[in-house]
Amino acid sequence: MKKRLFVVLAAVLVMATANAQTALKKVYDENVNPIVQIDQAISKAKTEDKFVICQVGGNWCPWCLRFADFITNDSTISHVIDENFVYIHVNYNPRQSGGDEKIQQAKKMLERLNNPARFGFPVFVVLDQTGNVLHIQDSSFLEEGQGYDREKVLRFFKNWTPKAVRN
Repeated sequence: MKKRLFVVLAAVLVMATANAQTALKKVYDENVNPIVQIDQAISKAKTEDKFVICQVGGNWCPWCLRFADFITNDSTISHVIDENFVYIHVNYNPRQSGGDEKIQQAKKMLERLNNPARFGFPVFVVLDQTGNVLHIQDSSFLEEGQGYDREKVLRFFKNWTPKAVRN
């Protein structure tokens, strides 16, 4: 009886741990061409008088998913983003398991964004309305403990709005 109870409790613990690890929403579309995705965002930014922020990372990256969840659940940060940016999640697969076409797409994407992978993931690339890289933000400077610091994140976004850059 004790053995059976132990097995049941262990199974519940394993399931709870697995659910906790997968609780964050996956935000990266692994099937989209990142160059096309960036081009579409730039086009939209032109028409809306906004800049583009590329959050480069992947569903494999817990810190990437954590950041996406963080900004979604903070109404002030979400408002700043919605008012000033076309925000996209640009998938990067460091394992390059998608075949030659995906490898070439990833390489071209990184080159186009001035090779931001050197900062780790997630990494944020701010583009103007013509696609020029204005800034690459190392996400480690936005962290606090096991999450992100609200004031640091807000400061980053506010400092790179079109209005702030143009003034």
